[in-house]
Amino acid sequence: MTEVTILDGGMSRELQRLGARLRQPEWSALALIESPDIVRNAHTAFIDAGADVVTTNSYALVPFHIGEERFRREGAELIALSGRLAREAADAAGRKIVVAGSLPPIFGSYEPELFRQDDVQDYLSVLVDNLDPYVDVWLGETLSLIAEGRAVSTAVAATGKPFWISFTLSDGPGAEAEEPTLRSGESVRDAAVWAVEAGAAALLFNCSRPEVMGCAVATAAKIIADAGSAMKLGVYANAFEATSDGAANETLTELRTDLTDDRYNRFACEWAEAGATMIGGCCGVGAHHIHSLRQAMR
Repeated sequence: MTEVTILDGGMSRELQRLGARLRQPEWSALALIESPDIVRNAHTAFIDAGADVVTTNSYALVPFHIGEERFRREGAELIALSGRLAREAADAAGRKIVVAGSLPPIFGSYEPELFRQDDVQDYLSVLVDNLDPYVDVWLGETLSLIAEGRAVSTAVAATGKPFWISFTLSDGPGAEAEEPTLRSGESVRDAAVWAVEAGAAALLFNCSRPEVMGCAVATAAKIIADAGSAMKLGVYANAFEATSDGAANETLTELRTDLTDDRYNRFACEWAEAGATMIGGCCGVGAHHIHSLRQAMR
């Protein structure tokens, strides 16, 4: 098995586990406002568990979560803080830790119909400008449509840093038996072709049920191989009970009780066998999962 880069886990629930408040609409941004030390501690918890990558806690620093007025007034400062806290935790680790700058879906998770091409760069530029001093790589994550990926690649082009693109998949009942698609309905096949052509350093799938990830990985792996591309492939699934009914940002979604460390590791081994070389976790996948995953991947 090819060596696997271990990503971190879901930031929001790890923050909650460590004592931070979690509520909508601010979500994980609330910890940056109220308890930034806990944000740093969450990064450290994932590093101590064995993660090779930590992701900035900038996912909810968009108007969809903190409001337009607060984004304009405090967004740049909070975004920079999220980058600095991740960088501090990484630099204190005693080993090489990559800091990934999280670039979220600007207009809401799982909301492809809300995407506004004419406005997106106005918001992405604030994230990129204020994260750039702290990050090693860009991570456009939980993207529901190819246009969101295209917007990320445009936003980061001038920085000269590599970018990773991570799409979230349709994962309703029976989805694992169908051709894998993004939440927009676009095919994983088309998304992988675009990622190769765009020059992404990695294509990942995140924030969907583990059960739907394997087919997406296999589909993308074939596209990458056929193109002769060196683009890496990765997965970080969530532990939500369900993620397809309504927007992800409306409530605190219940977590599965059956997704034990061992069961998540079994999924991870399947993804690795299908071609994934970057594996971690999304919402509800905590530091204990990452610790166990690190051992399993060894």
